[in-house]
Amino acid sequence: MPQHRMRLIGFFESFHILIREFDVERGDGLFEVILMIRACQPSDSSQVCVIYNHYVRETVVTFEEEPVADGEMARRISEVTERLPWLVWDQGGAIAGYAYAAPWKPRSAYRFSVEGTVYVSPGFTRRGIGTQLYQALIADLRGRSVHSILGGIALPNPASIALHEKMGFSKIGEFREIGYKFGRWVDVGYWELVLD
Repeated sequence: MPQHRMRLIGFFESFHILIREFDVERGDGLFEVILMIRACQPSDSSQVCVIYNHYVRETVVTFEEEPVADGEMARRISEVTERLPWLVWDQGGAIAGYAYAAPWKPRSAYRFSVEGTVYVSPGFTRRGIGTQLYQALIADLRGRSVHSILGGIALPNPASIALHEKMGFSKIGEFREIGYKFGRWVDVGYWELVLD
């Protein structure tokens, strides 16, 4: 393998899971994948809102009931990225999905635990984008002082359960009828991945 490619891969070490999926000898997809997953910026808020607000309006996967404004989303992105990663899948300037980690709880003893979240634009589902975003997020979190990643899943949601379990998460509990949206009670299950 040429030296310059080895240095490039080393520089983007947190993306090694993604890079391995491509034929590096031919260079297929090497630069494409590096450019596709990048850090989210507050200026991405309008595209993030388009994705998120679909789930707010159409599903129970989020318990927010009113669409989030661009300014509020920009504030959330800034707040999260002060300490933790928020990644986007950038496909030629269009954001097709995002993943981020947020503090699990505000009390100080929880400081080593985060909640992971992944959303993919409805037009880009079933293409492996959620998997690759979650892999990159977990790889990033392994390099930080994070011990545990939690994933909350509004039930039923077989696709999200399959994604979490594919990433190595295990179910640790379930709240019955914890949320009320669209005229019905919704259960929420929790999955955990311990990074040790």
